[in-house]
Amino acid sequence: MRVLFHAIGVLAVPGLVFAQTPKRAAAPHVIVAVPDSISWGDAPPVLPAGAKAAMLEGNPMKPGPFTLRLSFPDGYTIAPHYHPTVEHVTVLKGTLLVGMGAQLDPTKFNELPAGTFGVIPPRMRHFARAKGDVIIQLHGTGPWRLIYVNAADDPRGKKPAR
Repeated sequence: MRVLFHAIGVLAVPGLVFAQTPKRAAAPHVIVAVPDSISWGDAPPVLPAGAKAAMLEGNPMKPGPFTLRLSFPDGYTIAPHYHPTVEHVTVLKGTLLVGMGAQLDPTKFNELPAGTFGVIPPRMRHFARAKGDVIIQLHGTGPWRLIYVNAADDPRGKKPAR
């Protein structure tokens, strides 16, 4: 009987150790985005037509970190909106005009030139316009959402012009 308990113990211990060993995470890797190698495509449909996007890291629609670049032509405007999570923005090129509030009011625009970094708290209503060609970089933790103050401003509900 003693031999049987010893044999069961010898066989069970490796199983217990294996069961408690944490699973290995994916190996860390380096991400380098050289400007000439960045692939641009249409921006997510939550943004008005005309913007371009480049995903540098992660997926903003899924949980986890992400880094996204957006390119806007001169005059491109994003109606008043907010995000349920913190928004981190860096202006890389041009001047981004940003105003706070639930109504688009050009008198409330603040000029954010290239090199500017900003953090907008969750649910803070704001709006934006490009002054010249603008590139911004957003980073944060997904899922990222953009919610328009006025649902009629959401381009996903608009029918394309004929």
